[in-house]
Amino acid sequence: MKLKPATLRTFTSLHSWMGLVAGFALFVAFYAGAITVFQPDVQRWANPHATPSTATLADAQQLLDEVLAQHPEARDHVGMTFPGYELAQPMAYWQDGDGTWLFASPGNTTGSTVEPGVAPLPELINELHYALGIPQVGTWLMGVVSLLYGVALVSGFVIHLPRLAKDLFALRPGRNLKRFWQDTHNVIGVLSLPFHVMFAITGAVLCLLLVAMLALNPLIYEGKLMAASAAAMNTAPTVAKAGVAAPLAPLAAWHARSIAVAREHGEAAFQPGYLKLAHAGDAHAVVEITGSSPQALGGGSVALDAVSGAVLATQLPGSRDANHATLAAAYALHFADYGGAAVRWLYFLLGLGGAFLFYSGNLLWIESRRKRRQAEQGRAQLGMARATVGICIGVCVAISAAFVAAQILPMLGWDVAAGQRWVCFASWALCALWAARRAPVKAARELLWLAAIVTALVPVVHGIATGWWLWRSAAAGHGALFAIDAGALAMAFAFASLARAVARRARRDQPNSVWASTAA
Repeated sequence: MKLKPATLRTFTSLHSWMGLVAGFALFVAFYAGAITVFQPDVQRWANPHATPSTATLADAQQLLDEVLAQHPEARDHVGMTFPGYELAQPMAYWQDGDGTWLFASPGNTTGSTVEPGVAPLPELINELHYALGIPQVGTWLMGVVSLLYGVALVSGFVIHLPRLAKDLFALRPGRNLKRFWQDTHNVIGVLSLPFHVMFAITGAVLCLLLVAMLALNPLIYEGKLMAASAAAMNTAPTVAKAGVAAPLAPLAAWHARSIAVAREHGEAAFQPGYLKLAHAGDAHAVVEITGSSPQALGGGSVALDAVSGAVLATQLPGSRDANHATLAAAYALHFADYGGAAVRWLYFLLGLGGAFLFYSGNLLWIESRRKRRQAEQGRAQLGMARATVGICIGVCVAISAAFVAAQILPMLGWDVAAGQRWVCFASWALCALWAARRAPVKAARELLWLAAIVTALVPVVHGIATGWWLWRSAAAGHGALFAIDAGALAMAFAFASLARAVARRARRDQPNSVWASTAA
């Protein structure tokens, strides 16, 4: 298949501009998303008081009983995590009369607006991933970015399709750095294309679902879609109160019953994670138990009569309806919620590889517009180089700084959630400002060294704050703590290596370039 020159130019232009428009947001999303894959592990790492779970279902039962007795509004709807699901202790949550979410844990059932025992670091990184740290509007923005991302993928595939077999593994290192970057960009892009297509589709679905529902509601569903959406997305049926008092079955019975039902549907590894209870104390009380199935595409849920334990409905892998199957698949595929640790590590590498694609795409755009016969380069190339350095390397510094702050702020007695956000976004802004005021090659070298230093501090402050030094975590079998600290050291080494490479390029590159020290 050979494209006409005019068609090839059109697709090349489309690929370049879609990549540039969405590239910065996608770099942040992929770099933060690579870490978000290990969100439960980051939660354990960031919580200085995290210990192996010693709580039992009896502790969870006591917590539920106390919350229902002390907070009448929780009897309408209350949720609770089981011990060991992300947190060592169970946690109950409900809304008061004003719609404010309240949380309770064993020994603290008065109701607090702060989630007990929950470190804010994983949510901050996840927020960067799906919303760039911008509340609500950022989610919609990332949905649009996902659509642009899809256009860039299709156009890039069309460009490289004619010479795919010839150039797929053509890595040509040497003095021609543009050609080497182009080869690397193409190889990573083509080999990971199926995953990137999946990320683009699931990202658009997850970010724009609410927008699509609001748009379609008056056009197709006559204004009834929002009212019906709860029933379409929940497993438990919507049941009116009977007005007759009835005692709830024991929580342990719900737990055991959900496992038994899952096994009947072929999910032998189903593990309950959390429950949602409606109409507690009424004869029509309903409980929905959601859990994980490590080897299946997404978890599942079982709805029970909370009084008798009878099965009301199920949404388990292999027996879901279209709504639940679509959403479960989108979430599981996007966040690696299947296949165990091997798949999570694969997604981590794909996330870093995706971040590299957008960074290298910007470098190729700059290089393709370089003026080879004059020392002074164009404003657009200089501005793109500074933005690429400040935003992309800056977010790497910011996330590492947030990890460091997660351990230091509790020791100082400061507000961890607010302080962490200030540290993250302030350091990001300062890096972008620094890059805007410096020559691109100098800013790149300096910020990469800064990223290396701050990232290397991650295991150091963790050891100081908690006593869980790298070697102690390994000896005690705490794989999550060891992996994060060891991964931080590996990333620090990678940043330092890139800083040295940038310095070498500044010395050896052609003088007429935004990356050459002579041009700076």
